[in-house]
Amino acid sequence: MPRLALACLASVTIGAARAADIAAPSPEKLERITALFNDEVNSGRLPGAVILIQQHGKPVYLKTFGYRDVTTRTPMTVDTIFALHSMTKPITSVAAMMLIDEGKLSPQDLLSKYIPAFADVKVGIEPPNDNQLSDLKLEMPDRPITIQDIMRHTSGITYEYIGADWIQRLYHSGHLFDGTFDNKEFVARLAKLPLSRQPGTLWRYGHSTDVLGRVIEVITGKTLYEFEKERIFDPMKLKDTKFVLDSADERARMAEPLPSDKILVAAERDRRAHPEWQSGGGGLVSTVTDYARFAQMLLNGGELDGIRYISPAAFKDMTTDHIGPGSGVGRDYWYFPGDGFGYGYGIAMRTDPGNAKPPPPGLIGELKWDSGSGTYFGVDPTLDMVYIMLEQTQNERQRILPVFKKLVYDAFAPD
Repeated sequence: MPRLALACLASVTIGAARAADIAAPSPEKLERITALFNDEVNSGRLPGAVILIQQHGKPVYLKTFGYRDVTTRTPMTVDTIFALHSMTKPITSVAAMMLIDEGKLSPQDLLSKYIPAFADVKVGIEPPNDNQLSDLKLEMPDRPITIQDIMRHTSGITYEYIGADWIQRLYHSGHLFDGTFDNKEFVARLAKLPLSRQPGTLWRYGHSTDVLGRVIEVITGKTLYEFEKERIFDPMKLKDTKFVLDSADERARMAEPLPSDKILVAAERDRRAHPEWQSGGGGLVSTVTDYARFAQMLLNGGELDGIRYISPAAFKDMTTDHIGPGSGVGRDYWYFPGDGFGYGYGIAMRTDPGNAKPPPPGLIGELKWDSGSGTYFGVDPTLDMVYIMLEQTQNERQRILPVFKKLVYDAFAPD
């Protein structure tokens, strides 16, 4: 681990320190990032990427690599549009925090207040006999699902590819993605399925943020996109951040995975086949320029260009670990925030060095999230820095991400 990270493993307060007191990146070490992505593209493992490191609100590293589409040999450009997949979640969570600021929503509210069908949901008990669904038993929840549960992934709602065999088969049997559906219909289908765990007991990644998107619609009387466009995208000048691409020019700027990346190709095909579904958990597309502005707003504690999007209190609540010691929330193999990270509302935060020896790179207080399509972003208040990796790869993302992050932090470490 870089010496800088070891020296700075202490709690920090979000907010920019004076630039003169903060380490600047080494240009020579930044070129190691260039070498990494040139090698990934030249080897054929990665179609292309856009990488940004921004410090004190200005880019210190911005480069494009490879192709946005290898089949047409179209070069990658800064204005290339990427499917964000789960990097949608922090944006949906900020939209919810706006409603909390306005007193229209509370983390303590019952989910059934907004979506009554969840008042009748049951909890599935793992069946014996090789997880046979015919032996599935259901029990009443120990307590109802709250808004906090869907904001911090403790609702018991999962994804169809996460968890034991029985819950994955159950979700597939629910036909969640059949035909045409919007957020209202999707959540109605989801509410018919049992929960995978008792509410509040386990961090389990899943469709909780999709449900949150529907809650936003119920409260505002608008579609999720209408609300986010009015309150986030337009005032923040995020012109390419949306659920559906509107023009041929936009579609031509879309990054494509390698044809051999079968899982992501299928996921993208399914996402594009349902333009009516504004998935708060994974449906947005964006550019590095747009997402950098959103990330800078987070680095600024909820404010950008003199406009405050969420209050300091709401920002603090969103970026506080709500599943740490004393919360009663368990973690298992599917705990995606990772070693040393807690989870707030829609975003992970570094809370401790973690168990690995040496600890993974990074500093206490950093915020981050990533996605199944290979996109990743980090917000580091200690360095007054934002870094973003946009790529479209499911096959290589888990290998590339830790290497990339180490190179970012190495660039700021003293010789």
